[in-house]
Amino acid sequence: MDKWLDTIRGKAYHAVSCFIGHMNIIRRKESTLADKIKIVITDHLEPDFEWELERLPRDKIIFETYQLKHASEDDLIEKIKDADLVVVNMAPMTERVIESLERCKTIIRHGIGYDNVDLDAATKKGIRVANIPDYCPDEVAEHAIELIFAATRKVFLMRDILVDSSREGRWDFEPIYPIYSLKGKTLGIVGCGRIGSRVLKKMSGFEMNIIVCDPYLSDERKKELGIEVAPFEQVLREADVITMHTPLTDETRGMIGETELRAMKETAFLINTSRGPVVDLVALAKALREGWIAGAGIDVYEQEPPPLDMELFQLGSAVLTPHLGWYSEESNWSIREKILEDMLRFIDGKPPRFVVNKGVEDVLKQGGR
Repeated sequence: MDKWLDTIRGKAYHAVSCFIGHMNIIRRKESTLADKIKIVITDHLEPDFEWELERLPRDKIIFETYQLKHASEDDLIEKIKDADLVVVNMAPMTERVIESLERCKTIIRHGIGYDNVDLDAATKKGIRVANIPDYCPDEVAEHAIELIFAATRKVFLMRDILVDSSREGRWDFEPIYPIYSLKGKTLGIVGCGRIGSRVLKKMSGFEMNIIVCDPYLSDERKKELGIEVAPFEQVLREADVITMHTPLTDETRGMIGETELRAMKETAFLINTSRGPVVDLVALAKALREGWIAGAGIDVYEQEPPPLDMELFQLGSAVLTPHLGWYSEESNWSIREKILEDMLRFIDGKPPRFVVNKGVEDVLKQGGR
């Protein structure tokens, strides 16, 4: 009997020991996972992230990628709520989404603009929001210039004229008139930061008069660029071409509306490669239809992609491109390199290169994250 009891006790002891050992292994695994930094990509343009993963310390991170641009708030929250670092392209980081974040310390916006991230909510939560403002300034500047020439030279109408003339067997240039030379005309640049200043530099060789509106330029920067700034009303009144290069803020939302379009010359052109809501596109369509201005070049829209019934699609005086001013093969790699740099900085306990919600530092000093 005693031997039988000893055998039972031994087996029970062994089973308990195995169970405890198994639980300790689970706890160690859970502890190891908890110690890792979780990086979540909410939505992306990249075909894969093998290049990034080869350069990230895989033993220190959990790396997850999704395509949640059009996901519901609940689905987005489910995927990112326990992330330490979130990289977002176009997924809307609303107040509710940000409030749900349990561990997040940094949100990196994949691009320059950050109007899809609620900065106030992030600041209140003690989360740094970063952008990548230095990855495609030349591409956007070049695209703005391309739109200037495409609109003022009526490039797309020229193709129609060529096809029609070939069909009739004789030239008919009547539909193209008038076209004016840019030499001696006035270019108005609204916003002279990284991109606007490059437009200024690149367009300086075209013998145009250039006026700049940017109330936030320092005296030192104005001296460096060799410019004086003009009031917005003067730019509207005098410019033959106006190109917009402002961020989207409460101040710039709807900056170009019916009043501003009516103030422009009838022969003037409006170019926008900044952010869609800077220009009221309904008012712009009306301005083009009724001849308040001569034409426009637009790369950005309040709703993206814009609805198929957008009136600008029906107007030949509007040159439209699909928000690709940022793109080149070089810029595509540049943004990957710069986001990787910010990821590595985060892993090393450093802030990102560019923090857009400056007030968050005060929150962090007061005992935030």
